[in-house]
Amino acid sequence: MNQRISRRSFMVATTVAGAVATTRAGGPAASPQDAQALTSSTGKMHKPALLGGPQQRKTPFPSWPTVDDREEKALLDVLNGGKWYRGDGRMVTQFEEDYARLTGARNCIATANGTSALLASLAALDVGPGHEVILPEYTFIATINVVFLQYALPIFVDSDIETSQIDASRIEASITDRTAAIMPVHLGGNAADLDTVMEISRRRKIPVVEDACQAVMGEWRGKKLGTVGDAGCFSFQASKNLNSGEGGAILTDDDDLADRCYAFHNHARPRRRGGAPFGSSRSANLRLTEFQGSLLLAQMTRLEEQTRTRDENARYLSAQLEEFPGITPARMYEGCTRNGYHIYMTRYDPEGFDGLPRDRFIQALRAEGIPCAGGYRPERTRAVIKATVESPAYRRIYPAKVLADWEERTRCPVNDRLRDQAVWFGQTTLLGPRRDMDDIAAAIRKIQASAAALQT
Repeated sequence: MNQRISRRSFMVATTVAGAVATTRAGGPAASPQDAQALTSSTGKMHKPALLGGPQQRKTPFPSWPTVDDREEKALLDVLNGGKWYRGDGRMVTQFEEDYARLTGARNCIATANGTSALLASLAALDVGPGHEVILPEYTFIATINVVFLQYALPIFVDSDIETSQIDASRIEASITDRTAAIMPVHLGGNAADLDTVMEISRRRKIPVVEDACQAVMGEWRGKKLGTVGDAGCFSFQASKNLNSGEGGAILTDDDDLADRCYAFHNHARPRRRGGAPFGSSRSANLRLTEFQGSLLLAQMTRLEEQTRTRDENARYLSAQLEEFPGITPARMYEGCTRNGYHIYMTRYDPEGFDGLPRDRFIQALRAEGIPCAGGYRPERTRAVIKATVESPAYRRIYPAKVLADWEERTRCPVNDRLRDQAVWFGQTTLLGPRRDMDDIAAAIRKIQASAAALQT
């Protein structure tokens, strides 16, 4: 038996004895309930569920969204009040005021969704044809779509493998005289390296739009994510930590930029009565409804408590996972003073599991009743993205050499590695009691103990 297997066997044995502790000082020991769930009456380790053993967890994790009479009253008040449009009602405006106050931002503009928030921000910054926008490849496709909607060219920057965020040290090399904006993504609620991003922004005079769509309540050095750059954009889609089914918001301390974002999202109408109209004929209807505004106000009453619960459970789970060679939680930069934990992100190394492939590990974990998923695929290889860059419109806008060099310029080899390493847990897995984290750790122990058998 090789050294790795021996170490794993030792961990299993000590877990059964109830004496496994994490290597972090003051970290939690495995609970007696955890050990009992792992073993049969004979003291032997249960087989993984995928091999016919008992499922580690048979009850679901907390459902989403959380709803009670607050949401019902909010919706009925709007319904019965008869003012369903933000121009007539008060709910959207009230949400904008409350969200600005919560985040410490000077201005908040509510939008139809996070994509609309990003689109309006780029439009208000006059990003358009012939321009380039720097962003990570490791993101949801909406971040890229809004660049294309402005007929700008997305310039992907590779990932920092330890954090899964954009590698800010690589941004400078991607800047050209066509660069019109930098758009870091706070993936999963963790923070991108904003110190480096903002230093480049100030020195090169390039605006920053924070894609904070997954980062509600996250912080950088005590400031809410989305309030550090020129603009910050949020999503309140059904899966998000603040939820109105669909919805979004822009935060900015720049009053002029706020006016331009508002006008773009509302058919060029001024934000303030008597104010100047948007200085462009291009605008859209990207408004939030009064129903969604009222839902957000109700959902916000639980937001701080839910964020604290996720944070506490994530810290506890990270301490548990230190036991396992092969599972590494995403590192946070020193400046990240609070992680929003829309996704609890880890990296999987098959070497810690006798070479068990990542996808087979995910399958085994799901069989134990633990919902999880792999991360995002490399976006630049999507047919729709290549087709857009090669389209007649882009060939008319950009020099042939710029388009010919685009694929090589945006190659992201580290991100390609993340494709095969990521194991993600959704935010709802962090909303329950601490024993839910014990279930995740116990399921991983079972899989690790039988990793060789799971390969067949």
